Parts: sequence; structure tokens; C-alpha cells
Amino acid sequence: MGAAMRRIQAGSALSAFGIGFTVPFLYVYVAQVRGLGSSTAGIVLAAFAMAALIVLPITGRVIDRRGPLPVLVGSAVVASVGAVALGVAASETAAILSAALLGAGTAVMQPALATMIVWSSTPSTRTRSFAMQFFLQNLGLGIGGLLGGQIVDEDHTSSFTLLFSIEAVMFLVLAAIALTVRLPHAPSLQDAMPKDASAPRGGLRALLKHKAMVQLCVLGFVIFFACYGQFESGLSAYGVEAAGITPSTLGIALAANTAVIVLAQFAVLKFVERRKRSRVIAAVGLIWAFAWLLAGYAGLGNGSQAMATAAFVSTYALFGLGEAMLSPTVAPLVADLAPSGMVGQYNSAFALVKQLALAVGPAVGGPMGAALHVPYIVTFVLFSLGMTVLAVRLGRRLSPVQNQPSLAKSPVVAQGSPTAVEPAAANA
Repeated sequence: MGAAMRRIQAGSALSAFGIGFTVPFLYVYVAQVRGLGSSTAGIVLAAFAMAALIVLPITGRVIDRRGPLPVLVGSAVVASVGAVALGVAASETAAILSAALLGAGTAVMQPALATMIVWSSTPSTRTRSFAMQFFLQNLGLGIGGLLGGQIVDEDHTSSFTLLFSIEAVMFLVLAAIALTVRLPHAPSLQDAMPKDASAPRGGLRALLKHKAMVQLCVLGFVIFFACYGQFESGLSAYGVEAAGITPSTLGIALAANTAVIVLAQFAVLKFVERRKRSRVIAAVGLIWAFAWLLAGYAGLGNGSQAMATAAFVSTYALFGLGEAMLSPTVAPLVADLAPSGMVGQYNSAFALVKQLALAVGPAVGGPMGAALHVPYIVTFVLFSLGMTVLAVRLGRRLSPVQNQPSLAKSPVVAQGSPTAVEPAAANA
């Protein structure tokens, strides 16, 4: 790992550490500590998400035109201002506007950091680089949440102000570290364009005509909708209402999820690096289908409460295993699909798909998980199996080195971003 990559990873981990201080407590802070009520807290959380949906469609083009570094620094500063403002927000309007700033800033960081990782890696090291980012971010979030839980005090507003101040400082630390990074030229995969490449060379039309990328975006929506979009909404509601899971057990389940990610990430990485990406994603779909069946047993089976609890915690653990397999697979594939000069736009488009899934997932899964127990489990078993089908179909549109980068024999070094070969060369 070069100096640039080490700094990028350190900044990414520290920003996740800062986010971990506040995200678990945002609802409680707005609704109870500031006394603004649950409806206002819901609006604040919606503003956080909607801001991301507004800024991401334009982020990619700015990254490709100006480079990821100034975009990352600017978004970190915006997020820092939003965090400080939210920490002192005493009115509904102030809380909503502050959350929007924070949401916009943190959303833009994702594709900017992803593009910097692409520019600072080679096709052979990219898988490991994204796996390391995922590992460090989860570790940072976990430690931040743990320490934040020790600091927070619902009876003292100042404790929450301190949490948001720590988050703001971490964003500024990310910006400072980013300013010391010297981005190298970025090598790309030989034969990088897919077999069906017939799209224009830039803009949204090019992305929409890139069938492999469109299929990956559809697959990405299913992934985030069926897993991440259910963690703190539908699945937790189902666990409480159908399986009799206590809030403390929900915490244990989330801890199990994080523990599996942290402990299994690099063991899983060795497995993933030697296999086709499409097959890895397909396998995750099967693992998650089994996880949902375990959740079904927890809530709908006739076993003891201890068995139901064990099944429910195992569901979260299996989700963690799937996440560890996907982290070095999906994000590098987005980068390897991107033509020259469009890495930022591809990363931003995929981040937008993720945000849409995370917005729709709780809205659909929450009510189903609380009241429609059997349909809820059946729906997400089918979504998980759908992941497997979509992954197999996607594999047919990928070139051999896109699907399995370890097959690449000689990387092509390009100026500034991955370079795609002409369609004729791709089919040669």
C-alpha cells in the first residue's frame, strides 16, 4: 500500500469514526433532547437522506472535471459545518437545514473517496483496497458508536453538542489529510469496456446505454434494499413484533454483524480474489436467502425463545458475512466498468442507487416487518434469490478481466483515470 492509499484509508476511517459518534443517537437527540418531537425527528432524518439524493446526480461530473480531491475537501468542510450547526440547533428549521448540510456533505464524500482509491490503485490491488476501506470504516463506526454511547447523556444537551463537535473535527481531519495526498496516474484494466459497449463517450446517456452498468445498478438497488435498508427498520421491527426480540438483543445482533465483518474480512478476501465477481455476488444472494429463512424461523417457528434469539442473531451474522464478500467485489467492479473520464460519474451513480434503496427500504420494510410477518420474509427471500439471478446475468456481460481481475496480465497505465479500450478491441 502506497503513501497516498495509506492516507486515504486513514482519512476515511477517521471520518467513519466521527459519524459513529452521532448516527445512532440522531433520532433521540432531535425528538427528546431538543424536545422537537418524533415527527420533526422523522423530517430531519428525511432531510438528511433527501439532501444526498439532490447532490449526488451532479457530483460525478464535478469529480471527473475537477478531480476527486477538491470535491472531497469541499464536502468534508460542508459536512463539518452541518455537524456543528446540528449540535447547537434548537429549532425545527435549524435542525432540518443542518441535517441537510450534513447529509449532502457525507453523501458526496463516498464517490470522491471511491474515485481517489481507484486513482491510487491498480486493477490487481483495487479489490484489496476497497476491502480495507470497508473494514476500517466499519471498525471506525463501531468504535465511534461505542465511545459515543459512553459520552451521551439524555439529560444534558451539552453531551450531544460534544458528540457533534467531535464529528465535525473528524471531517476537518479528513480534509487536512486529503490535502497531503498526491494522487498518482491511475492504471486500468486492459479490455475494460464490456462486450456490448456502444454508448457515447460521456454523460448520463453514456451511462444509461452501458448495459452492464445499468444491470449492476439494478443489482445494487436489490442488494441495498434487501439488506442495508432493513437493518434498523423492517428487520428490527419484525424481530420485536414477531420473534419477541428485546432491544438489548437487537444490539447484540448488530454487534454480531460488525464482529463477523471485522473478523472475516481478510479471510473472505483471499476467497474472493480467486473467483469471478459475478459468482461471488450470486453466492451472497444464496447466503442472504438462508439468513432470511432463519429470520422466518425466529418469528414464525414453534421453537423456544432461546432458539428464536439464536436464529435472529445468526441472521445478522450471515448478513455480515455477505457484506464482507461484497465489499471487495461490487465497488471495484463499478470502477472497472467506467470508461475514461467517467469514474466519478459511475461512482456517483452507484452511490445514488444506494441512497435510493436506503430511502425506499425502510419505508417498505418497516410496516411489513411490524405487521405482515409472512409476506415480509417471503418478499426478502425472493429479493435475495433475485440477487443471485441478476448476478449470473451480469456475469455474461462482463469481460473476463472485469469479472476476475486476477486474470489481467498487463495493466494499461492511463492519465488521471481508468482508460477503456475501443469496442472493437474489447471483442477482439
